[in-house]
Amino acid sequence: MKITILFIMHTLFTADLHLREQEPEITNGFLRFLKLNVYKADALYILGDFFEYWIGDDDPQPLHREIAAALRGIATAKVPCYFIHGNRDFLLGKRFAKECRMTLLPQEKRISLYGHRIIIMHGDTLCTDDIDYQRYACKVHNQIIQKIFLCLPICTRLNIVAKMRCRSQMINRCKPEAIMDVNPQEVINVLERNNADWLIHGHTHRLAVHDIAIQNGKRAKRAVLGAWHHNGSMLSVTPEGMELIEFPL
Repeated sequence: MKITILFIMHTLFTADLHLREQEPEITNGFLRFLKLNVYKADALYILGDFFEYWIGDDDPQPLHREIAAALRGIATAKVPCYFIHGNRDFLLGKRFAKECRMTLLPQEKRISLYGHRIIIMHGDTLCTDDIDYQRYACKVHNQIIQKIFLCLPICTRLNIVAKMRCRSQMINRCKPEAIMDVNPQEVINVLERNNADWLIHGHTHRLAVHDIAIQNGKRAKRAVLGAWHHNGSMLSVTPEGMELIEFPL
């Protein structure tokens, strides 16, 4: 008797894992996620803040080698992996991407999947009401500043990142929650500028799918990926639509 196996087309998105040596349960959860979900997918997109911080591709942390090996595994299985930088790992470079066999994408990327027109990004550029953060982002994305930083000894870079993170946490505690979320008009601007039906992003950690009215009465959707704190989070896109899924680590 002939048995027909049906393979359901689906592409997976995730973001905001904030991987670091001090939280091995998140790393282990991600490795299980690859084995149980990604090997069956058409592709994996990681939309930033994959790591808690990134001080350069020359950082010898064992965690980086472990993750690179795992991502090479899905590449060997013919599942492509794509990466968009976040506000924590914007220095992740071509050297590490090559080690992982993943493709680096620009800050904002339009893709077509199963007939859906989709814009993907990390999401921090949508938070235009947070003026202080946007000013900070302009400074740290300056290529001259980045080159100087990457020339410093690793221990110096680690100290700088620790101080910056401490300062950021103190500032964020004093900010209203609303200004750290996306600006609704900026969301519409991005969708209309790219003639897209969906927007997928992370950054805010506010797991949800939003229905949005755009020009000429058209409707669009905005999917927000959750952070990997107590649970993992992924978005599955199929020819039929999208589904946000949380799962235990």
